[in-house]
Parts: sequence; structure tokens; C-alpha cells
Amino acid sequence: MDLRLPRPRRWRPAAGTTARARGRWPAAAAALVVLAGAGTWTAVASDDTPPVHRTDRVMTMAGGVRLDTSYFTEGPSSRRRPAVLLAHGFGGSKADVRDEAEKLARDGYAVLTWSARGFGRSTGKIGLNDPKAEVADVSRLVDWLARRPEVRLDKGGDPRVGVAGASYGGAISLLAAANDPRVDAVAPSITYWNLADALFPNGVFKKLWAGVFLNSGGGCAAFEPELCAMYDRVAESGRPDAAAVKLLQERSPSAVGDRIKVPTLITQGQSDSLFTLGQADAMAKAIKANGAPVDVDWIAGGHDGGDLEADRVTSRVVAWFDRYLKGDRSAATGPAFRVTRTGGVDSTDGAALLRGASSDTYPGLDAGRRAVALTGREQRFENPAGASPPSVSALPGLGGSGGLSQLSSLGIGISLDFPGQYARFESAPLRDDLRITGSPTVTVHVRSTTDDAVLFAKVYDVGPGGSRQVLPSQLVTPVRVEGARNGRDVTLTLPAIDHAVQKGHRLRLALSSTDLGYASPAAPATYTVSLESALQVPTAPAVRTAAAPLPSWVWWLPLAGVLAALALLLTGRRRTGAPAPDPGLADVPLQITGLGKRYAGSADRYAVRDLSFRVEKGQVLGLLGPNGAGKTTTLRMLMGLIKPDDGEIHVFGHAIRPGAPVLSRVGAFVEGAGFLPHLSGRENLELYWRATGRPAEDAHMEEALEIAGLGDALARAVRTYSQGMRQRLAIAQAMLGLPDLLILDEPTNGLDPPQIREMREVMIRYAAAGRTVIVSSHLLAEVEQTCTHLVVMDRGRLVQAGPVSEIIGSGDTLLVGTGAPVEAPVVEKVGALPGVLSAVATEDGLLVRLDTGGSAQRLVVELVRLEVPVASVGPHRRLEDAFLTLIGGSA
Repeated sequence: MDLRLPRPRRWRPAAGTTARARGRWPAAAAALVVLAGAGTWTAVASDDTPPVHRTDRVMTMAGGVRLDTSYFTEGPSSRRRPAVLLAHGFGGSKADVRDEAEKLARDGYAVLTWSARGFGRSTGKIGLNDPKAEVADVSRLVDWLARRPEVRLDKGGDPRVGVAGASYGGAISLLAAANDPRVDAVAPSITYWNLADALFPNGVFKKLWAGVFLNSGGGCAAFEPELCAMYDRVAESGRPDAAAVKLLQERSPSAVGDRIKVPTLITQGQSDSLFTLGQADAMAKAIKANGAPVDVDWIAGGHDGGDLEADRVTSRVVAWFDRYLKGDRSAATGPAFRVTRTGGVDSTDGAALLRGASSDTYPGLDAGRRAVALTGREQRFENPAGASPPSVSALPGLGGSGGLSQLSSLGIGISLDFPGQYARFESAPLRDDLRITGSPTVTVHVRSTTDDAVLFAKVYDVGPGGSRQVLPSQLVTPVRVEGARNGRDVTLTLPAIDHAVQKGHRLRLALSSTDLGYASPAAPATYTVSLESALQVPTAPAVRTAAAPLPSWVWWLPLAGVLAALALLLTGRRRTGAPAPDPGLADVPLQITGLGKRYAGSADRYAVRDLSFRVEKGQVLGLLGPNGAGKTTTLRMLMGLIKPDDGEIHVFGHAIRPGAPVLSRVGAFVEGAGFLPHLSGRENLELYWRATGRPAEDAHMEEALEIAGLGDALARAVRTYSQGMRQRLAIAQAMLGLPDLLILDEPTNGLDPPQIREMREVMIRYAAAGRTVIVSSHLLAEVEQTCTHLVVMDRGRLVQAGPVSEIIGSGDTLLVGTGAPVEAPVVEKVGALPGVLSAVATEDGLLVRLDTGGSAQRLVVELVRLEVPVASVGPHRRLEDAFLTLIGGSA
């Protein structure tokens, strides 16, 4: 992919400040030594991209520390180019950023990557970006770039250079900009501004993430001794002390924030309980105050998982450097503020649907505040001894590629609060949709039986009737309240989020005494909390979501509708030739007699042959068979989509022909349904029904929707639906008009077990009113629980038809109920009886398999002789066993 964009004049800091400082740096070059013989050139290329050359070197830093580096350029060239230093994340190495380095090299940059101290093949101790160690290393790498003949110089010893990196590497880019005035632009991603605030927010120890840091770094011994001692001290006490806070603050970009005066592209993750959006906000405000250009981008993913939008972010970083390093004034660097919003799931591949919202100015975290009144009396709750069991908000580092916060944006929550360990205050149902963009705030009064109280504040999005409770982005604000024994008013700044709350939902403020990710006081205490203000919610009204492009099928859908109407008109003209209905079958939902359909162009090869069966009212019939059995062909003939070559199909006594009037009594769901994504579920159904030309009152909309069980989701846009909800909406569409015969082809495709169970209940409820359901499915266990009757097909023919109980019960395995487990020696004796192949103990008896000479009567006699307390005897066989027996293994 060609990432090159049009190029602007670069932005430069004020000449006075940089010129004085830059004079000090050429002399520092003497501290850098390249190990002799360590450099090796490697060409990295493919058939359709220019070759990228890489050289690997080990460079010696101050104190004898050796850094493993790689240098990338796009082929030999006489022209000088800007350089980029590309840093890796914590626990990684230079190998993690190789792909990005090659892309930047192809875009015309000289790129230097390195493994930081203590990582990869580099030596030294981890200093968490110690200014005297890791930050000084970056300046020596800049010295090396200044001596490269292909690197563009602003003056002697001063290369044109940018620094980019994520997480740990993002922080070093900011620190480099503050400590080395030769750095011209930076692009930090998902990183911290103040590491003390990140790991000790509001004086509370973020113990799980701190532990992840320690372990991913290789354990305490891999760190500088003072860092190791600090961690041990805080982990043991469960509370950060002043020395620990000071140590981390000194290694944070915030300590030198007033010296960062270069263009900065800040990318921060919404799915991030480690480095929250609040860290990016503080970063943006401080650098902007220095007079430098700053853009902010909130991506969908983060340290907790989710979509990191790597390709889009890389493209934006390239454009940023094109503008401020190459001087290309036409480079499209993007809006001043952008946020990625998740809106449902793509039903084709299950991926989250992402859309961008943007603003020409960065709104901060408090723009457009709106007061939302909360109600609730004064409440008391406990901090249990040992702070256990803890509540759950996020699971640090365990989000995976999907991301727990991404799940919360899709309406799936994993948070957990224990009764008696939290207080809650709730709003009335919202009268309009509400988009929260920023940090809500609220003031509460806190009193404790101890001097200090530690609370965890979170705002839930609660569905109608409390049916669904979602913690946006799985984020929580911890706060330590000192002097709480006498009572204190505390203003809580809740986590910054971007979350849409739907009309009819409530906002719930919860204050918990514990959280899995943090250290709480081990001593038991009782907290008393009351409300002192409304919840102030930021809405950022200037941020606008981009319009989603309509899929191509929206444009051809009207044409398809015209063609369908024409087909109905033409087939309707032929209805006069249909045979008269059979009065003897007027109450029979379906009668198939001698049905046959040959393959196209074949006189003797049949997809369906001599098929006959009958379905009665109130039955849920399962149509089973291996691939190629003829099930789908049969259903298509039943719906009048294709014409049989032989036999007849009668629905309520009427012969089925294309366009037959009786098809109005048939509802079908075959191969999914297409919906307009921008319309709500109800609007889609209303539009579909209007297209049938039938009166609105004949739709029986409310009855169909009640059976489908979609509830309040009907008011939401279909693009926000999960796959299971789309399936249920499609079933509801098939149910419109309450057809007497409902045909469902693989209705559970793509559903998870809870959704499959819900679909089963939908089918059972529909048939309970005397209507009939025919379902084709490959999930045999599901058919066994759902269907009353079965039709089993193989190679186009009927193999067996009848009630499920009869088909399953015709096997050679018996379930003997005893009411209690049978002892092992007795089980062995039963297994050795004549006519018995095997005996297996179950929770309430025995599962006995008979051979050809065995019988139930003889078995009972022998069991009584062995003094087995027989309570019941009956056939036992799974539908899967019966199915495989019937089709002879052809599946």
C-alpha cells in the first residue's frame, strides 16, 4: 500500500529557544560507539513494492549498555530524507515495529528502531524511561542519525527527525521532545502523561496493572533497584507513599511538559483501563499551551484489547510527519479531534462496525455539560475484611482482540457488584438519546467508620426495566477519601468515555467499596454515602459523526422491488388455471405426495424423489438430512419458488403453484433477510409489510413481536443489532400476518448457545397457538429439544417420518432408573449378563446397551436377581444416534 500523501511546509519551534539549546548536542556524539563488525545490510522487498534495506547494529551507550538497533531506508539514494525514531511498547522489542518501519521507509524516511534497555537483545536495567538512561539513549541515537549521509540536516549535528511509539514507546517520544530540542515532531500512542497518576489514580494502587508491568518486564530483578524496592513497598502496604509518587512523576512526560513544543499527534485508546483518555487530555492541554500544533484521536482499542485501527493510525502518522518533517503543507493530517464510534456488528463477519466522529477543535472532557438528576436515599454499605470478594469492572490485559470495552459498546456487560458492598443512585428514563463524550462529574457526601475510605465510582447504562446493565468501556474511577470519619463532600470525576445512551434508558451511579483491579483497605469498614448534586454529563455538541455510506444493495433494492411486483402480477394472471382445493385437506397445513425434482439437464438424476409426508396443526416438524439430501430443494418447492417435476404439494388443501393465493398463509425465513441498517427494527418490518400491499391491521405486528421477544430493541437502528437480534428480527418478519405455516431454514446459523435457546423458545411459542412450524437445521441436539415430529431425508428420498420420541426410542440402549448411583461391582456384574454388551453408571441409574439376543424383559429379571432397585426402564438414544443409523453414515 502506498502511504505517501501530498507534502506541506513544516512547522518549526521559535528559533530563539532552539538555537541556543541545539549548540550543546554535537559534543554529545562522542558518547556513542558503534560496535565494529555489528552492521549487516539486508534487503527487504516484494514483487510489488520498492526494496527496503535494513542494517542491524549494536550500539554502546553510556555506562556500557548495549542497544540492539535496526536501520531502514528505501534503497540507495543520493537525496537526503527526514528520519524517524520508532519505539516499541513495554515488554516488546524492536521486532514489534518492523512493519511500521518498512512502511515509513517506503514513504521516504530513514527509520531507526531499537530495543530499549532490558528488552530484546539490549542490555541494562529497565528504568521506566529514566531521563539519565532511556531518554539519554534516544539523544545518542539522534547523534548517530546526524552522521548518516542520507539523513536530512537542519544544520550540523541536527537531523530533521520525528519520534513515534505506542505505550512505553509513546512516552519516550514525548520525553525525547522535551529533552532533545533536535526532535521536530512526535506521534505518541496509547501512552501516559503522568505515570504516577496512571498507576496510583487518586491515591489508590492499581495493583493488577502494576503486576502486569512487573511480570512483562521480566520480574523485579530486571528493573533498576529503586524501582524494584518501590514496587515491593507499595504492593505490600497496598497504598502508594509520597516517595513512590515522586519517583514515577520524575520519569513522566508531565514533569517536563512545559518543554514539549513540537507538533504532536496524540492517539489514545477508549478500551484502556491502564492509560485512560484523561491522560491524553492532560497531554493535549499542556502541549497546546506551549503553542505547538496538537491533534487528538480516540481509537476503538487500547491496552484492554479491541481494534487498534493500525492501518488508519499508521496512515495518519505518516501524514503528520509528511507535513511537519517533509514540509508538505498539503498533507491531510486529519481533524483536530476524532473519535471512533462502535455501532453494532457486521452480520457477515462478526466484526464491529466503526465510524468516525470529528470536530475542528479539541473539545476536552467537559464540553456541553448537561445535568441529569439522580435519585436515591442515603445509603450504607460495607468494605469487607480483606476487601474480598472484590467487584469487577475491567479485567486488565485480558480483553484480547475483541476487547471488553468493545463488548460494552455493543451492549454486553461483564461488570459485577456484590450486594451490601455498594450504593447506587439512578436517573429517570431519558426522554431523548444522549451521547456522553468526556468525563461526567458528581458530588457526593462520604462518611466512614475509619479515617480513610476508598470508593470506586462508575456510571452504568441501564436498559428499560433493568434488563441490561452496561459499564461503558468497563472503566471505573477510584478515589481515596482522607478524613472520612467526620464526613466529607467529594466531587468525583468519572472516567472519560464516548458512549451513546438510548432514549428510555437510565443512568446509574454506583459507588463500590472494592474492585478487582485495585488495592482496597484490608480492614473492615462501613461507608455512608449521599448525593450532593446532579450528574453532570459532557455531550461535546461540536463533535459530529460521519454519515455511514449506504451499501450498494440499497440502490438496487427499489429496482428489485419493481421486478418482484411484475413477477407477482404475471404469476397472478395464471392463477385462474390452478386446480380446485381438496376439501378433505382443508385443515391440513401440509401434505406432500410423490414429490420429485430432477437435476437440470438430467432425465434420471433426482434432487428429490418420491417424497411423501404429512404435517398436522400444532406440530414443530424438523426436516433433517445430510448435505445433498434435498432439504432446501423441498423447501423451495413448498414455497412456490421452483416447480416440481412430479407429485403434488397441498397447503390447507390448495395445490402450490408460483403465486398461489394460499402462500399468503405461509411465512418463510430462508437464507437470511436483508434490512435497511439505518432504520429501526420496527420501521423495517413496517416497510416490508407495506410492500406486500396488505392492510396494516392484517400484519398482527404486536403479536409477532411479542413472540419474537425483541422488546425495546425494536426502536434501535438495525445496524446496532447483534447477529442474534438480526435473526430474531428476520423471524419476526416471517411471522407478520401470523401465517398458519411457518418455514425456517437454519434459523440458528451464527447464533451462540443462549441465542439458540431463545430461538427455540420462539418456535415453541409460535406453535403453541395451533400454528405449524417446519424447521430445517443441522443442529441435531437442538432439533431434539425443539421439534415434536421429524422427517429424515437422504439422497432425495424419505428415510423415516414420525414423532421424535418414536424415532429416538427405537434403539438398543436402555436407561434403567434406580433413584441413586449403582456401586461399581454391581455395574460390572450387569455388564457381564447374557444379552448385555455394556453397562455404564449414571447419576440416577444405569445405561445398558443390549446385543441382538438381549431384551428388556430379561434384563429386568436379572437386575432384580442382583438386587438392583429398579424404578424405571425405558429406551435411551440421542437423536444423533438415530439419525446416523437411519442414513447409514452418508452424512
